[in-house]
Amino acid sequence: MPLGSTHDRITLWTAPGITLAAGLLGNSTTVALAVGSAYLFSGLMFSGDLDTCSRQYQRWLFLRWIWLPYRRWIRHRSFWSHGPIVGTAVRVLYLSLWAGGVGLLGAWLGSQLGWWMWQPWVWRSDLWQLLQVHAEMLFWIGMGLELGSVNHSLSDWTISHWKRWRKRRQARSPARRLSYRR
Repeated sequence: MPLGSTHDRITLWTAPGITLAAGLLGNSTTVALAVGSAYLFSGLMFSGDLDTCSRQYQRWLFLRWIWLPYRRWIRHRSFWSHGPIVGTAVRVLYLSLWAGGVGLLGAWLGSQLGWWMWQPWVWRSDLWQLLQVHAEMLFWIGMGLELGSVNHSLSDWTISHWKRWRKRRQARSPARRLSYRR
């Protein structure tokens, strides 16, 4: 398994290519920036390693406590944390539940203070309209998040496989067998 610094380097080195490709596919600089930003966020702060005490987990600073239940529920390198599409969807859903809880708390607090704009029925319909209007951009952001997650998982699998292959190869080498006979 690669170190956190290796994951970071891979993410930072591949980000310009991902951003350029997204801009060409989406034919828009806005799409390029959305995908590139989501890719960097996914690789540096939102990867499958949030279920361990990783660099990504440490980067959440004073908000890192919100990932403690996730760490308890999700086993490291499982399908639910490193699986394609599923791993990203689980993390997005988990973070959305926290954001929704904070939103509901804010709505309740606003209604207690008499702020009309915090009434739940007002912002719920606005949220639905916002999601409909920006559906395409949300798709591109989701692609950036998923690409960052796939990048992380592929580097885990590739480097782990390479290390196992190298270990087996060294165990079978003639020079190594001769050194055991002495």
